[in-house]
Amino acid sequence: MIDEAARDLRRERRRGRSGEAGSESSRRPNYRSLKNQFLPQPVFSDDQVAAIHDTALRVLEELGIKVLLPEARAIFARAGALVDEDSQVVKIGRDVVTAALASAPRSIPARAGGRSRDLDLELGTMTFLAGCGAPNVTDLERGRRPGTLQAFEDFIRLVQHFDVLHMLGPCVEPQDVDTRFRHYATGRAQLTLSDKVPFVFARGTPQVEDSFEMVRLARDLSRDEFLAGAYCYTVINTNSPRQLDIPMAQGIIDFARAGQISIITPFCLAGAMAPITVAGALTLQHAEALAGLTLAQLARPGAPVVYGSFSSNVDMKSGAPAFGTPEHVKATLGAGQLARFTGLPWRSGGGSAANISDAQAAHETQFALWGSVLAGATVCIHAAGWLEGGLSVSFEKLITDIEALQTVAELCAKTPGDEDAIGFEAIAEVQPGGHFFSAAHTMTRYRTAFYEPLVADWSNFGNWTQSGGKTATERATGIWKRILSDFQPPQSAAATAGVLDEFIARRTEEGGAAPVS
Repeated sequence: MIDEAARDLRRERRRGRSGEAGSESSRRPNYRSLKNQFLPQPVFSDDQVAAIHDTALRVLEELGIKVLLPEARAIFARAGALVDEDSQVVKIGRDVVTAALASAPRSIPARAGGRSRDLDLELGTMTFLAGCGAPNVTDLERGRRPGTLQAFEDFIRLVQHFDVLHMLGPCVEPQDVDTRFRHYATGRAQLTLSDKVPFVFARGTPQVEDSFEMVRLARDLSRDEFLAGAYCYTVINTNSPRQLDIPMAQGIIDFARAGQISIITPFCLAGAMAPITVAGALTLQHAEALAGLTLAQLARPGAPVVYGSFSSNVDMKSGAPAFGTPEHVKATLGAGQLARFTGLPWRSGGGSAANISDAQAAHETQFALWGSVLAGATVCIHAAGWLEGGLSVSFEKLITDIEALQTVAELCAKTPGDEDAIGFEAIAEVQPGGHFFSAAHTMTRYRTAFYEPLVADWSNFGNWTQSGGKTATERATGIWKRILSDFQPPQSAAATAGVLDEFIARRTEEGGAAPVS
């Protein structure tokens, strides 16, 4: 009797999903704007956090940071920092850093192509991005290979499809496009295929200015309107330990002066580019992040900046980076405490060191994800698809990781606890030893009560075997292929192709813009 009722319910659910009946009440959760419902978890005491912050200020004040860009050194010098031009080391007083932190905004409105895609980057909000920056791409059918523009565009399509991925990013480097023109191709792909907040490479002022102009054209903004709002972002990495190179320093200045978002992120691997202890790695990370944030505020007070954290450890046997480790999670929790100490929105990093999409990859990525969630990260980059410590990004892993992200997003939704949800009448309706499949309480809610999985298979062993016995990774192949086959870009994004192509053709004829190294 129970099995029969369950079969009836499954048939009703299938009818609702297929649109034959009841599809108007199918579940449509909102993943576009997430508020973190978890209390931030500490790993250090308040006194220890204050000591790490104070020591980071001491690092900048007494040891300094090497800044390779002359313009950046001049900006620091005008603010009162001590600059040694021979060594290129800049020693920044804590008063300068403290003033910069005070001028940095606590909330950043990020404007997308469509208003429903706008984001508020601040403590308490939660934003997920796919894996970024990989030189290689991989999938089950074609294997591991160098990144191409086609792969870049396909990842933009997949990111656009899933609401739980909130901003675009350079999932894979399109190595088949000349570096003088690559920013045109990646900018065009983002702006014509998606209405989410785009990423801009900080590879020298000429490329940055080209990219800003493309965003302005696509969004139909005057120059003043563009300067008055944040319409794109970049990621700035320091060269740990204690060095800021030319393109990254120039990127901080260019984005600050244009009012666009810089996510300033040291990449500190404990035992390699940072002290081997979590506290020591975070001290160095904090110092480098503060130096970059200070440069942005000196270039333009009030410039939108995101405090960046991406600290983990290395395998001390091989020197290879590791992710999703206990030390990675602890470093993320500690970074959250430091970010809250400053009051700034902040970025964490997920990812995996696994070479393929397997149990290790899922385990590492999900521990890194939970570290970010429990630390209260505003932005989590590399939350889906990232493999080999960033050397590749996987189509299948992006899909299987989306399942975890959507699960976290579900946990952000409020759980009803009113009288109707508590369900006394439902309990009274069902006799002892009975079942709730056909209860009125169930029948009015079953279409929307539970999360429906993207890739997980909840069928029994017999049905799973008859359906081909596919693993989750194998099922993910069919999902990403189907999404790409059916994809249609937002009309507002596709409509920008004409004005962008005209600009790209002119700049290509003029020779493009070479990246700065």
